[in-house]
Amino acid sequence: MRVIAGKARRLLLKTTPGQDTRPTTDRLKETLFNMLNPRLPDCLFLDLFSGSGAIGIEALSRGARQAVFVEQNLEAAECIRGNLQATKLAQSALVMNCDVLSGLSRLEGKYCFDLIFLDPPYGLEWEKKVLTYLSSSKLTHKDTLLVVEASLHTEFSWLSSLGFFLEKEKTYKTNKHVFIRKNEEETQ
Repeated sequence: MRVIAGKARRLLLKTTPGQDTRPTTDRLKETLFNMLNPRLPDCLFLDLFSGSGAIGIEALSRGARQAVFVEQNLEAAECIRGNLQATKLAQSALVMNCDVLSGLSRLEGKYCFDLIFLDPPYGLEWEKKVLTYLSSSKLTHKDTLLVVEASLHTEFSWLSSLGFFLEKEKTYKTNKHVFIRKNEEETQ
């Protein structure tokens, strides 16, 4: 796994051994960032369920002003810190070793993110838990884009009940990226 573009281009990233994390492949990451690229310069990026940190590091490499990583697994959080040092992007990053809902609560009032990426464990409804929290949070603004990496079978019919809408969906062989925004009526 490597950084695809930007300041840290071609630098290799480490991952944690075992099945605790599920790294986004370089091909999917490239497709994702081709879609996100116009929004990256000077943005504030939040990477939830960060794993190795590859998504947030890619965002920093491509011009994000700052990235915040929230990862509960201690070994994975240390991996993120090592990858940030190796890519020389650590000065623009904050790594939080805690569960995602605690992390969001601790960030409240300190940040308002432009882009939020989450790649939660499949089948545990973390997507809904996080979006329920964010539906009444000051961590987002009217233009915040949320991107969820989910299994093909994860459905999002509940989005509107939380004040969100599905902007677009990119489907791959085994998973998908779901692009979500707040309903404008809800943010006024």
